Amino acid sequence: MDKMMLETMHKRNGTKEFDPSCTITKEELNAILEDSITAPSSFNLQHWHFVVFHNDEAKQKLLPIAYGQNKVTDAAATVAILADKEANRNIDAAFDALVEQGVMTAEMKDKTAATINRIYENKAAARDNGLINAGLISMQVMLAAEARGYDTLAMGGFSADQLKEEFHISDRYEPIMLISIGKEAWTPAKTPRLPVNEVTTWV
Repeated sequence: MDKMMLETMHKRNGTKEFDPSCTITKEELNAILEDSITAPSSFNLQHWHFVVFHNDEAKQKLLPIAYGQNKVTDAAATVAILADKEANRNIDAAFDALVEQGVMTAEMKDKTAATINRIYENKAAARDNGLINAGLISMQVMLAAEARGYDTLAMGGFSADQLKEEFHISDRYEPIMLISIGKEAWTPAKTPRLPVNEVTTWV
């Protein structure tokens, strides 16, 4: 049992107010994202992209898009999680190395690629795949930051359309979440959780 991982999961709590004096280096942020991309994804297509708001100018541009929530300016950094709705374009990147290593034959790759491309012809299914898999990496980002001693907050309160327009984000991507990273100014009470028996059905 990995007790440190469990401790990180149980310690994590949404930060109510960030200490604006806290800073984080680009190298630390990159390390957090490097750990995060170990997240699983359907067909290993890795349906995500990050936009990192690290300097003061970028944070100020983000502030009105996040409806004036000062967490995005007080936090050391904020990461926008984008869902890739055209992740089938990652097929070669996902499978070519496996073919080269002999893990997968070229024929297997071609058959898998055909299956994936059929799925992605359905735009709703492509979007759903993007949202589901980007959700997986969002939790990884928070846990990776928490494991390094930072506090986090996931925010859905922002204008995705304004974010895309201001930062020239391709229609390939759909912004799903902002994750602010820094140090909490004070420790909030743990929010209650429903009992596991109320959210579980055994069959």
